[in-house]
Amino acid sequence: MSRTALIVIDVQESFRIRPNWQAVNHPDIADRVNRLVRAARDNGDLVVWVLHTEPGTGGAFDPAEGNVRLIEGLAPIDGEPLLAKTSHNAFTTTNLQQILTQHGVTEVVISGIRTEQCCETTARVASDLGYDVVFVTEATATTPLPHWTLPADATLDEILADPRTLSPEIVTERTEYALAGRFATIRTLEELTAVPVAS
Repeated sequence: MSRTALIVIDVQESFRIRPNWQAVNHPDIADRVNRLVRAARDNGDLVVWVLHTEPGTGGAFDPAEGNVRLIEGLAPIDGEPLLAKTSHNAFTTTNLQQILTQHGVTEVVISGIRTEQCCETTARVASDLGYDVVFVTEATATTPLPHWTLPADATLDEILADPRTLSPEIVTERTEYALAGRFATIRTLEELTAVPVAS
């Protein structure tokens, strides 16, 4: 049975319909994730898909609005779980841990949206649960992070004009600093998708 699982977190249309997607650092996130998915399947690893839902809110993450679905180009195959969560991390409101236990998984590879939010939070929880965690920052995506005092309805232009706004590059760097050596090992797409040389 597989001992490694690739966790694909919230790579869903909900994000693409929001105005701040125009400033996302990795608009090709689906392609990046697909590279990991292909490598995981080739290795016989488990792939677990997770979608974020906020039922009854009428927003981008409300399943009733039709956007809580994987970004075009991504699709599970038979045997790959597709979970719906309502918490930031992928464990608390799903049976992810049970699935990983059933498959004998001891290492998880984290990818998805957003780098510093659901991906980082899942990595921290996974580490606390005893998993070896690999965080593939290049296969995560995020958008500019506004200062917490900025109104929730601030426009993208207002967010970008605010000198306190953190760029995706800074957000990503801070996530790596927080995770590396504590909660996860940072790995690159190239490291995880390179074809091994036959001996």
